Amino acid sequence: MIRIRNISNKSAQPAVHDKNNHVRVYTGDVATSTRPVVMHTLLGSCVAVCLYDPIFSAGGMNHILLPGTHLNDRSTRFGVYAMELLINELMKQGGDRHKFVAKAFGGANVMKGLTMATVGDDNAEFVLEFLAAERIPLVAQRLGGDQAVHVYFRTDSGKAIVHSVDGSRLPRIVHAEASYWRSHLDDAKLSGAITLF
Repeated sequence: MIRIRNISNKSAQPAVHDKNNHVRVYTGDVATSTRPVVMHTLLGSCVAVCLYDPIFSAGGMNHILLPGTHLNDRSTRFGVYAMELLINELMKQGGDRHKFVAKAFGGANVMKGLTMATVGDDNAEFVLEFLAAERIPLVAQRLGGDQAVHVYFRTDSGKAIVHSVDGSRLPRIVHAEASYWRSHLDDAKLSGAITLF
């Protein structure tokens, strides 16, 4: 069974499952599957965590825009809720939480020249701390750096392939993440300055 959740906003673009067993995971999505599928996503400053149960041969992926959480906002764009939902959805489908292993990707500073901490840095730090606190082994990672990536994750084997994205696709990623952020600004009711990338 394939489960795709994006409850952050009714107007958000949902993950797409096609007949070739590919699931595209957009910003704020959480997808899990007990069937063999390839989940994939594009990441700039966002991070994706791929969870896999090697005994049950099932897995899932999320696409996190911001670390942590905000007040009572139970949106998958925030790291805490996106991680909880990914774990819980995989368990609902029969996965054993004690067998889960994780792979994490993204959190890049794709705007070259910035020397201060970025959202990507914060996202990467959040993922590492969350997985350590939950005692979920992180068996592979590509976090940080200055290149956007395209991640492909197989739910039946837990294998992940990561491709650096060339400069021609960077505007698309920056635009997608910035648009998602702007469209949810009123919902988030955040205060203070936010720096994308």
